[in-house]
Amino acid sequence: MTPVSLAAVPTTTFPFTALVGHEALQRALLLAAIDPGMGGVLITGPRGTAKSTSARALAALLPDAPFVTLPLAASLEQLVGTLNIEDVLRDGQVHLAPGLVARAHGGVLYVDEVNLLPDALVDSLLDVAASGVNTVERDGVSHQHAARFVLVGTMNPEEGELRPQLLDRFGLSVALHNPADAATRQAIVRARLAFEADPAAVVARHTAAQAALVASVVRARAALAGLEWSDAVVQHAANLALAAGVDGIRADLVMLRAARALAALEQQSSVRVEHVDAVAELALAHRRGENPAGAAGTAPPSGATQPPSLSSPSPSPSRPSPASGQAAGSAQDAPEGDWGALPPEPQTMARVRSTGAWPPKKA
Repeated sequence: MTPVSLAAVPTTTFPFTALVGHEALQRALLLAAIDPGMGGVLITGPRGTAKSTSARALAALLPDAPFVTLPLAASLEQLVGTLNIEDVLRDGQVHLAPGLVARAHGGVLYVDEVNLLPDALVDSLLDVAASGVNTVERDGVSHQHAARFVLVGTMNPEEGELRPQLLDRFGLSVALHNPADAATRQAIVRARLAFEADPAAVVARHTAAQAALVASVVRARAALAGLEWSDAVVQHAANLALAAGVDGIRADLVMLRAARALAALEQQSSVRVEHVDAVAELALAHRRGENPAGAAGTAPPSGATQPPSLSSPSPSPSRPSPASGQAAGSAQDAPEGDWGALPPEPQTMARVRSTGAWPPKKA
């Protein structure tokens, strides 16, 4: 019987610079690649909005960066690593069997449908992503190793939500939507069809742009530590966080780190208030409280300025006044949704006669 030869799997990845209609997502991914300690990027959106394509494109953009996928059926040991039992039984030596976070060091760890993972697994993953250090403790043995990677999680809100505590652990978030105009849809379709027809030609057309972006990321990483925040920048970030009604101070920290990464990417010598405004929505969108300041008549703190995306919703139309020809009666003063309610009426009470029940037992 002639053995069947297996065909090689093509490894060509869609270029990052060829993505169409995802400017906010591209910015968030680049900022997370410059400073992975922010906690990664959470991408939400419906099916078919290039969530996984964007994550793979980012890994291909970074020099010598591995791309590791966390499957939904993974265990905690597969994620963080465990002791190598074979080495213990054979040699009596304790060695660590590295997990997925160790393999993703220096690259991208991609989690599809992160909202379907067990909470304990997501919590451990976010701990490692934020600290850059993985600690494995098994049978009285503790081992630590570096695990710095760009965490990219995707989810479809129709399939369930993440708990607020886990949402807050993600540094940045981007909500994708279906293209609303025909021109954008056509541009996306043409780009994808061209890549499927001849991937090598599409990659060749974007080689120069990809190389320039790689150089920018490398340069920004090197300049990151030399940039500091002024008191005005820190105060502005705090005002935006207070106006958004967030819990804790993680939003402030992420905004400042993202603003610093953006300033480094733009080759600026300092972090400015404009950089904070440019990244504020990425850091606040998934942390905003149910009743942020300004949404219920509470004014934001003094000196707080908000970008357009953070503006409070427009007030609801006012009810007509009695002078407009409508009676100023009780119907207008009643709360909405209580139409047709009647005032309570007194009811008389009658004495209940004996029904012939058994007499009570004697003590």
